[in-house]
Amino acid sequence: MKEKPTSSEKPIMKSGLEIHQQLETHKLFCNCPSILRKDKPQFEIKRKLHAVAGESGEIDIAAKHEAKQDKQFIYQGYDTTCLIELDEEPPHLINQEALQIAIHIALLLNCEIQPIAQIMRKTVVNGSNTSGFQRTVLIGRNGHVETSQGKVGINALLLEEDSARPSSEKEENKNTKTWKLDRLGVPLVEIATDPDITSPEHAKETALLIGDILRSCKVKRGIGTIRQDINISTPGHPRIEIKGFQDPKMMIKTVELELKRQQKNTKTKKQLNSEVRNALPDGTTEFLRPMPGASRMYPETDLPLLNISRQIINKAKETLPRLRSEISQELKQKGLSEHMIKSLTQENKFHEFKALLKIINDPVFIAKTIIEIPKEIASHEDIKDIDNILTIDIIESILQAIRDNKITEKDAKHVMEEIAKGKSFEEAIKIEKADTEEIETEIANLIKSKPGLSIGGYMGLIMQKFKGKVSGQEVNQILNKLLK
Repeated sequence: MKEKPTSSEKPIMKSGLEIHQQLETHKLFCNCPSILRKDKPQFEIKRKLHAVAGESGEIDIAAKHEAKQDKQFIYQGYDTTCLIELDEEPPHLINQEALQIAIHIALLLNCEIQPIAQIMRKTVVNGSNTSGFQRTVLIGRNGHVETSQGKVGINALLLEEDSARPSSEKEENKNTKTWKLDRLGVPLVEIATDPDITSPEHAKETALLIGDILRSCKVKRGIGTIRQDINISTPGHPRIEIKGFQDPKMMIKTVELELKRQQKNTKTKKQLNSEVRNALPDGTTEFLRPMPGASRMYPETDLPLLNISRQIINKAKETLPRLRSEISQELKQKGLSEHMIKSLTQENKFHEFKALLKIINDPVFIAKTIIEIPKEIASHEDIKDIDNILTIDIIESILQAIRDNKITEKDAKHVMEEIAKGKSFEEAIKIEKADTEEIETEIANLIKSKPGLSIGGYMGLIMQKFKGKVSGQEVNQILNKLLK
């Protein structure tokens, strides 16, 4: 006879993830830039939510719930806000770059690409869309990722427009909600897994694995660019969706506490309904609203069917990015440190790195030149847009000058500093070299006038005086000779 599980054993769970990741391109159905504004909004409009029937002819339960609140929504706009975000003009055709990025992600998730798809409207109940709906379209399905616990299916990958973002301003009253329109329409992919996740640890592993795939593609980085939800159910308890499940440090704890909560609810035999809950910083959750149903979806009538031709798919395959994990392994084999590898992959400079290696085959020097040296210069000179000054073309020209023996590798940083200060490339590489006898005399006088300094102390003073006319190695050799 099979023994009953002890009370210390974890309850059985079925779980799946929903991941929303913004893409690094202009908005999905217009040409407005996908930038978040920090300045004061230039205008406001006001709207109210009206619950409407979906494709099935029924009104979604979550929409009914929110409509009863009778809230007024205030939308703040900028000169980068167009009539489409205001819901005063029909959407333009879908952003082709965003479509290709979505196909890249779908292929890396082993999905089947949908050749023809209907763009849909999905009812949004919290006022975060001026239209009351979000446009979404199915791109791929029936994919999977390989985890230590076996395959986790990818049920669907959709391309959709992001919602407006909450304003930080204090609300006039509890029935008012203010949103900023700068984020509305930013393209994002939604990835929904099958309920194949079986433990809190498995949930975290799957989330991080899909995250690595996303970051291998052209996606936005930073706080708020990825939003992740998790659906969890246990025997006898309906499915619960938890919003705000993106902090890796809290993933396991959040799932464990939700399992305990569901287990407790089941034991008390209270009336249980599917609902949406919000993840809190301590790992617990709070009720948000009833779970939306299928009634929230209906066709977008302002746009034609989306045709993803074989030509579009083949182009996506030809430009398919490599996974960050593969790139990291290759960089490690080239002798780069973990810090350098992390910087190259996080800043998406791997392709520049590979191209520059063709000029000088020194991986560590190339990595320092495109990652570490610009950061040092930006810090010392208080320059915020260093990448716009020390562009890849400038760095390529510096490396070509080294290859052609016009300057040495040791001169690279000095040349970059001079360019950052405003000199042209031609001016910066005209490095006047100090005479060895002159350097030795200056060092000898310095030692005599300032006895007792460390080698590092003397080096700093000499390097400052000669300002690029002498190498640190040469100064170090002279100091060691004179200080014996």
